[in-house]
Amino acid sequence: MSMNTISFERHFEYIKTFTSLYMASPQSPSYLREAAILPLQYPFKFDDIQEGELFVGKLRSLILEFTPQTNVMNGTGFAWVFDEKACNQLLEEPECTKEQKAEILEILDFWKTENTATKFRNLYSKEMQEALPSDAWTEDSGAAFPLYRMSGSHLDYDLLLQLGVVGLKDKIQRKQNQNQDDSYKSGLYQAMQGALDVIISALKYYSSMLHYYQGQTKNSAWNDHLKNLEKSLNNLQFHKPCNLLEAMQLMYIYNAVSGSLSYGRIDEYLGDFLANDLKNKTINEEGAITYIQGLWKLMENRSSVFDGRLLIGGKGRRNPENADRFAILAMEASLRNRAVLPQVNLRIYKQMNPLVKKKAWDLISQGCTFPLLNNDDVNIPAVSKAFEIDLDEAASYTPYGCGEYVLYHKSFGTPSGVINLLKVLEITMNNGIDSCTGMKAGLALGDCNSFHTFDDLLSAYKKQIEYFVDQLALQEDLEYQFAGQEGAFLFFSILFDDCIEKGEAIFSGGIRYLGGTLEAYGNTNTADSLLAIKKAVFEDKILNLNQLHEALLSNFAGHEKLRIQLTNYPKYGNDHEQADAMHLDIHNHICNYTRDQRFKTRLHNYMIVLINNHANTILGRKTIASADGRKAYTYMANANNPSGGFDKNGITAMMNSLVKSDIEIHAGAVQNFKFSSETFIQHRAKVVALFDAYFENGGAQAMISVVSKNDLENAILHPENYSNVMVRVGGFSARFIDLEKDVQLEVLSRTLN
Repeated sequence: MSMNTISFERHFEYIKTFTSLYMASPQSPSYLREAAILPLQYPFKFDDIQEGELFVGKLRSLILEFTPQTNVMNGTGFAWVFDEKACNQLLEEPECTKEQKAEILEILDFWKTENTATKFRNLYSKEMQEALPSDAWTEDSGAAFPLYRMSGSHLDYDLLLQLGVVGLKDKIQRKQNQNQDDSYKSGLYQAMQGALDVIISALKYYSSMLHYYQGQTKNSAWNDHLKNLEKSLNNLQFHKPCNLLEAMQLMYIYNAVSGSLSYGRIDEYLGDFLANDLKNKTINEEGAITYIQGLWKLMENRSSVFDGRLLIGGKGRRNPENADRFAILAMEASLRNRAVLPQVNLRIYKQMNPLVKKKAWDLISQGCTFPLLNNDDVNIPAVSKAFEIDLDEAASYTPYGCGEYVLYHKSFGTPSGVINLLKVLEITMNNGIDSCTGMKAGLALGDCNSFHTFDDLLSAYKKQIEYFVDQLALQEDLEYQFAGQEGAFLFFSILFDDCIEKGEAIFSGGIRYLGGTLEAYGNTNTADSLLAIKKAVFEDKILNLNQLHEALLSNFAGHEKLRIQLTNYPKYGNDHEQADAMHLDIHNHICNYTRDQRFKTRLHNYMIVLINNHANTILGRKTIASADGRKAYTYMANANNPSGGFDKNGITAMMNSLVKSDIEIHAGAVQNFKFSSETFIQHRAKVVALFDAYFENGGAQAMISVVSKNDLENAILHPENYSNVMVRVGGFSARFIDLEKDVQLEVLSRTLN
């Protein structure tokens, strides 16, 4: 059953019209071209509703589109995005005529150089080009890489639902009337209203689709739901939402059209609708759970495993009682769906509703990797200091992506760079040369014979870090500037604070706090390696630095005894004073230096995030052996955690190490914990008490997997029998059997408590 299958002819006409509109539309002001394209892009990007689905707004990938970020892990596009591979596939379609092939080839050649990422890369200074020579961080060897995306957008869906589309248009119209003499502002307000008309068109489009399907399905229950949903879509074209179904649907349609991959504080903006429906007995809790499950499935369909984050719980909500009621049902929906998305994030605090906290532990004990836990009592003061804002505003902190923080619809903090600290140490010891490629990759600060003391080496390593951070910060600043030139990102500008009031687009001065983040990996291995070097070379003197370097280059071939000695030196994660001090030194240096870049750029903040998708494994594939005993081209430690298997003094010692890191100088860090099913189920009260102590002692965040080691080992051998086993990889969850082999081994290496 389909009324929306895209034929070759339709796709061909779309990319031809898209390109023509783009070329014909003025480039400045930036909103003009975007406003011209959006009515074409939607509803073309919308996919059919399938039988049994409860909401509309499913999306398909397009060869050409305007979007804040592509839905792929390496984030290789923003604004005007072109999928060259898909375009080449279009050429192979049997319906494609010779004349059409010629037109498609012209379009392909045009967009190869006109897509935003390519144009942006061409703006790099010579220094940026040298420090950041490659964009392919998942494939190439290197210490630092840029990312092209506008990621981490938590929009003000509460405003959307309180006013509705028509109410937002009225709000914007009033501002336009006040600024008739300012052509830029008046034009921007007009473009914003045009964007909201696209939402209305989407509602009409799906209303027609649902009306059509009612005559096609034999499923009477679904048919009744379609009638109800069609009525809701028609109502939303003229009024604000009046019930939970309408609120959910409007939120998701707007989210999908905006290109955002995050969903904000969902219990706050949907809690009142739930409470009102329950009070009026138009729905019961079971019906509400069914709705939430349907919404969750739509979010899962986007397959944005590194995003898809939504928030429940926490301080600063206007309606905590209603919100908590929604939060409990939301967790039940996650338990029933058992999917990798959405990433349900629970903000906890001492005075929270105990029923919410109990429900969270119920899910975790049953093997769910959600909810993720963030500690408000620690994080709000830390965010206040990190972002230099007051406590009330800090209470709006909102994790997104893999665990970074932004301020809810007040700030942006897209991660536009990656740095591998362990590769930086490798390059430093090799006089600025990447050992994997033999090419210059950093500053030439001397070979191993040049470092006469450990402080010489440490100082050179830090100087190398600063070299890369300098260029990554400039890259982030420049990327925002260019984003503002390429588009107004109208849907973002409408639902981010201050943009409508100022009459400025989000990346052209509209947003309250424009910040950025830098993803750092390999920090634990780097700290452990430096301590091992200090002890082996400069204190115990079992070999010199040059000999150690040769052993690392050979991947310890013929040096197994040395590798064992290096492995046995103290490691971070055991509450060992010297190991944790080295880790803290490495942590403080990169966090503070990165944070100071706000004085050298136009950014309100620029901070390190210690998160992980599975970049610790991917970057490890291009990193030689390290002095902590790690073999070449294998995974590095996950995020801010100890290296797998090296936290040998128990979970309490590990937690003691974790809380020593200063959380007031970065914008988020990931802490992964893995417990056996037997331990968690049989000793749940003790485990919960353990985490209570961890949070009381300063623990900021926890992501907990409850699994059986035997299940993980057997899943590698017999994946067909273990499709239900979920694990927390880093900043995302996955079915264990879907992970690549070396990622599976990294997860398996983590200590099972």
